[in-house]
Amino acid sequence: MSDDDLLAAFEECSLPLPQWSHQAHVRLGFLYLSRLGLTEAIDRMRSGIKAYNAVHGIVDGPAMGYHETTTQAFMRLIHQAIRKRGPFRDSHEFRERNPELLDRRVLLCYYTRERILDPAAKHSFVEPDIAPLELVG
Repeated sequence: MSDDDLLAAFEECSLPLPQWSHQAHVRLGFLYLSRLGLTEAIDRMRSGIKAYNAVHGIVDGPAMGYHETTTQAFMRLIHQAIRKRGPFRDSHEFRERNPELLDRRVLLCYYTRERILDPAAKHSFVEPDIAPLELVG
């Protein structure tokens, strides 16, 4: 799927649920961050995920649904990768050159399991307790 098609499908909430993967999240993060500043990109990603989840019946609960720290942490890591390793032609090249971001467990390089799973981290951004998010790679 092209970048423009992915972005349109996400924003229209028409992206098929089986395609709503971590990889799609990373690609969308790259697309927003390559077009917007960090704060606006995070806001658009947050509102987009919440709208998409609502349309597709993804229930927000303690272990599911939108997670603020996960979203912001990945957006900040993607932002750092763009700054330090870019430019990139598109999200496909970004994905190829930043494979560590395609593994959701990469956050465990920055956060202890207890901190990322803390209920407070789901609702508001908490800073990492292992390493700063500026250290991508």
